[in-house]
Amino acid sequence: MNALPMLLFKVYFQILSMRKSLALLILLCISFIHEMPAQSPTDQQILTLSKKKFDWMIHKNVDSLALVLDNDLRYVHSNGWSETKQEVLDDLLSGKLNYVAVDIHAAQVRLYEQTAIVNGTGKFQVTMNGNPLTIELGYTEVYVKRQGKWLLATRHANRMP
Repeated sequence: MNALPMLLFKVYFQILSMRKSLALLILLCISFIHEMPAQSPTDQQILTLSKKKFDWMIHKNVDSLALVLDNDLRYVHSNGWSETKQEVLDDLLSGKLNYVAVDIHAAQVRLYEQTAIVNGTGKFQVTMNGNPLTIELGYTEVYVKRQGKWLLATRHANRMP
């Protein structure tokens, strides 16, 4: 008969321990959610534009792409190759550089009045001069607002370790 009270005692403390763990988990979740930066409508607009840009590059929609590339664009690839707006469009049309797939892992925006900076990471599948290449990249895109439109002014990518 002494075993039953001891068993009940152990079960009682396990339940208390589980309740404390559950309470701690809930507090951690609330803390994490509270610390997450809220996205403004403009932040979401920029992230959507960035994603569309990659889609247009994959599907060679150069007319749509041309509308979001600033005339003074500097597009720097992970190997250091730098292109102007016209070179980006020409290389997509000629097939020199083909974007096959872009899988963005994470991207976030920092907004400064008429400038938006996107920092992201992703897996990029391309062919360059017919050679397939899949690379994990970190990238920074800078968008500027001109005459009410967001335009990509510069982009720089680097290989992730």
